[in-house]
Amino acid sequence: MKLAGSTKVHELLTTYPFLEDFLAAQSPRFAMLRNRMARATIGRVATLRTAAGIAGLDLNALLQAIAAEVEKHSGQRPQTELAAEAPTREQRLAALKAIIQDLHDGGDLAQAKARFSEAVEDVEASEIAAMEEELIRGGLPVSEVQRLCDVHVGAFREALDTHVQIGSPPGHPVDTYVAANRIITELANQLATLARQDDESALERAAAILERLVGVENHYQRKENQLFPLLERHGVTGPSQVMWGVHNQIRESLKQIRETVQQRDRDSFAELAPGLSRDLVEMVYKEEKILFPMALQTLSEEEWVEIRHGEDHLGYGLAQPRASWPAAAAPTAGTQTVPQGLLGLMTGALTLDQVNLIFTHLPVDLTFVDENDTVRFYSGGPERIFPRSSAVIGRTVQNCHPPGSVHIVQNILDSFRAGKQSTAEFWIPLHGKFVHIRYLALRDAGGAYRGCLEVTQDVIHIRQLQGERRLLSWDSGG
Repeated sequence: MKLAGSTKVHELLTTYPFLEDFLAAQSPRFAMLRNRMARATIGRVATLRTAAGIAGLDLNALLQAIAAEVEKHSGQRPQTELAAEAPTREQRLAALKAIIQDLHDGGDLAQAKARFSEAVEDVEASEIAAMEEELIRGGLPVSEVQRLCDVHVGAFREALDTHVQIGSPPGHPVDTYVAANRIITELANQLATLARQDDESALERAAAILERLVGVENHYQRKENQLFPLLERHGVTGPSQVMWGVHNQIRESLKQIRETVQQRDRDSFAELAPGLSRDLVEMVYKEEKILFPMALQTLSEEEWVEIRHGEDHLGYGLAQPRASWPAAAAPTAGTQTVPQGLLGLMTGALTLDQVNLIFTHLPVDLTFVDENDTVRFYSGGPERIFPRSSAVIGRTVQNCHPPGSVHIVQNILDSFRAGKQSTAEFWIPLHGKFVHIRYLALRDAGGAYRGCLEVTQDVIHIRQLQGERRLLSWDSGG
C-alpha cells in the first residue's frame, strides 16, 4: 500500500498488524491503538496526518519511520508520499481560530468555507474541541461560542461528512446515544412535517410526538452528568460548556411548543416547530461528528465503564442499552480508592469536618434511630424545630415521647421492622410554623431493617411560593 498523510490508521494496521507495537513505541498517545474498540472507531477515522499531530510528531519523519519498519519486516519498502510543508497542529488550530473569529465579526460563510478548504485538508473532532477551548480561554464568552456553533459546524460540514460513521460495541454508552439519536431524528422530522400541515389532527399528533421527546431530557442529562465530567478530567471543557447552553435552548423551545399545543395555537406551533426540529437534528450531528469521536479518542475504557455505571443509575429515556457492557463487572459504588483523611461514602468522599458542616447547615432536622430503637444521631442545625441535646444519644426512642403517643411511635417502628410500611408522614401548625414530619425506614441492600430516620422541616415558606424564580434571575444584592 502507499503511505501518505491521508492513509487511515485502521487501513495501515490491517495491512501491517506488526506496526501496532511499533507505533505504540513512538508515542504514549498511540497506546490507545492497542484497544480493539479504539481501533475500530477512531482508527477508521484518523489519518496518519491526524495521528502525527495528536502525538506531536513530524508527519514526514513518521512516514519514513513506518516505511523503514515495513521494509524491515517484509523486505520491501512501500511507496511513500511525503507531505510538502505539512502544517503543525498549532498552525491548523490558528487557521481554524482565524476563520471562526472572522465569522464572529460578520464574515461571509461561503468565503469561510473556501478559506477552510485552502488552509486545512481535513479536520478532526479533537481540533474543533481544541478550537473552542482556545476561543474561550482567549476571552470570547461561552455564549458567543455557542452562538457560533451552528456557523462553524456549517463551515466544516463538508470535511466532517467525509468521516466514517462512529461505531461502538452494543451496550457501550456511545452505542446507546446513537440509538437514541435515530429516534430523536425521526421524531424531529415528523414534527417539522406536522408544522406544514393545516388540519386539526396535526396538533394531536404533535402532542404524541412531544410526549416521546420528553426522553431528550434524559439524553442531555446523561451527557451533562456523566460524559462531560469525565471529559473535564482531561481538561476538555469548551465543548461541554457550549453544548450545555444549546441543551438549555432546546429545553426552552420544547417548553414553548408544548404550551402552544396545549393552547391549541396552530399558528405559533407552525412557526416554532421547524426551528426546534432543526436544533434537535443539528445537535445529533454535533454529537456524532464532534463530541463522540473526540470522547472516544480521549477517554479510556475504564472511564467508559464508569460512565455506563452512572448512566444505569440515571436511567434511560429514549433507547435502552442493547446489551450488558462490558463483560467485566462494573465498579461498585463505595469501592473507590479513598485518599487518606477522607471518609469513603457511596457517592463521594468527605472529611469529618465537611460532614459536620453539611449536617449543621441542612434546612431540615435529622434524627437517626438504629434497628434497636436507640437514638444514635441528630443534626445540630442553628434553628431546630424540636429541641435536642446530647443526653438523647443512647436513649431508647420510646422514652423520648410523651406517654400519650408512645403507642403510635411503637406501631410505626413495628410496621417498619415488619416491612409493612416504609414511611409515616405528619404535618402540624406550631408557633407560626407549618411543620412537616416524616419517618423513613432505612434498609440495607439485603432488605434488612437498619433503623429509622426522622426528617422535620418548617415548610411555611415553601407553601407560599408561586410562579417561578430560576437560577439566572438570582440577585446577589438580596
